[in-house]
Amino acid sequence: MFKFQTKFYDALPGNKIPSNYPQSTPNSCYTAAQPTSCQFPKLVLCNSELAEQFGLDNILTQSKPFLDIVTGNLKGVNCKPYAMCYGGHQFGHWAGQLGDGRAINLGEINTEIGLLHLQLKGAGRTAYSRTADGLAVLRSSVREYLCSEALHSLGIPTHRALSLAITGNDVMRDKLYNGEPAFEPGAIVSRVSKSFIRFGNFEITRTFSDHTIVKSLVDYVIQNHFAALDSTNTSVYEMWFESVVNKTAFLMAQWQRVGFVHGVMNTDNMSIIGETIDLGPYGWLDEYDPNFTPNTTDLPHKRYRYSHQPSIAQWNLQQLGAALPAYLISKECINENIEKYNSLYANYYIKNSLDKLGLVAINQQNIELIDSVLQTIYDCKLDYTLFYRTLANVDIDSKIEDDYTQLINHSYLEIIEPQHKEKLLAIVEKYKAALLKENRPTTIKKDAMNGVNPSFVLRNYITELANTEALQGDYTLLNELSQMLKTPYSTEHEQSKWFSKRPEWARNKFGCSMLSCSS
Repeated sequence: MFKFQTKFYDALPGNKIPSNYPQSTPNSCYTAAQPTSCQFPKLVLCNSELAEQFGLDNILTQSKPFLDIVTGNLKGVNCKPYAMCYGGHQFGHWAGQLGDGRAINLGEINTEIGLLHLQLKGAGRTAYSRTADGLAVLRSSVREYLCSEALHSLGIPTHRALSLAITGNDVMRDKLYNGEPAFEPGAIVSRVSKSFIRFGNFEITRTFSDHTIVKSLVDYVIQNHFAALDSTNTSVYEMWFESVVNKTAFLMAQWQRVGFVHGVMNTDNMSIIGETIDLGPYGWLDEYDPNFTPNTTDLPHKRYRYSHQPSIAQWNLQQLGAALPAYLISKECINENIEKYNSLYANYYIKNSLDKLGLVAINQQNIELIDSVLQTIYDCKLDYTLFYRTLANVDIDSKIEDDYTQLINHSYLEIIEPQHKEKLLAIVEKYKAALLKENRPTTIKKDAMNGVNPSFVLRNYITELANTEALQGDYTLLNELSQMLKTPYSTEHEQSKWFSKRPEWARNKFGCSMLSCSS
């Protein structure tokens, strides 16, 4: 069914004897691993669209061999499982060796869109599990599966999910970190990406006595994931780093566009190919709050808050640059590209922001309008997603009182004061003036806005509802959501019950707004 290639495994140094006990692995990019057997695995979700790219039809994905492979009970042809070794800066501090503590890579598979890596998350202990068990629970696996596919459908670079399965084994977790652990159903997500290599893979090489390994790793990444670069060019390493900076800036602007907050932007959670990876305590903005973080572990400093994500990415790029030796890339080149990040991100951000408003011209008036709109929706506690989606209905001919009524309905304010109405009416007037100046046809403007402002995002409370049912063995809502998130810009969602503000009961409920890193 699956015929694996072993490019990463063969190209780089590693410990080829499988191990599941914690250990330091100097001069190794990976350690071989053996997935933990599942007693009674059961397939919960399968991504049929992605499966087709692997050449698998519905019959094959419902077969026992498929289930056994995606739960670690069976190896595919030429499969050599391993866990990657990497380090990382966690919450701004060097954490030393980390690695794939609960992810096991099965290898690469040739698909219709090129080589894709297949990885099992929650498949058991590895050499990098430290004091943990390497397993995953159903609630976190549901979040992982749904979020990766939601981001993909939103047009945001991300790893993807091929399947979600329960293992039949219970796993103990203290999800509130309150000293009251409990057993939960175990689960495994099979994840897919062109590469799971992170900034941390390069950072850890600074601790190696073999200083040639970092060059081998960079060469491998360029040859396999940046093939458009001319490897014979003497400046190829500089061009590679410049490309990484650009991809990272683009990704950050895309997160900001849809109000996505990753929650734990440690350097070991930053993809070298500019994808979203490691989805744990993430969240989407409900009311617009630049200081929102969904991660309880990120309190009280809120390092990874929504508004801080772009600058954190730049800081992470600095740590990546610091790990690269000067004989590969000069420090001057690294510093120039780190500085260039600001303008790259600003250009992506302004373009996205104007697209969200249905405007085209990049001028001072429109740029000031972007900031004014955000300040207004912050002051009026408006729902980020619903505001922009509803703004598409506002045009130069619409009645301003009708516009106000539509927009204010998306406020989380308990009482609407006169100053709130004044601010919202003022910004609508400014917006109409900008539309009039551009004289863009209403239908074109609305269609364009609806193409970048989603009508459905995976709010935490929605996922929590699906998790509550799934824990009872009911996957109805889970299946419904997995279909809905495929069309996040559809006008049909505007008629669904999910096109609404976060309910009041979910405001402070754990899992519905904030989560721990164990989520």
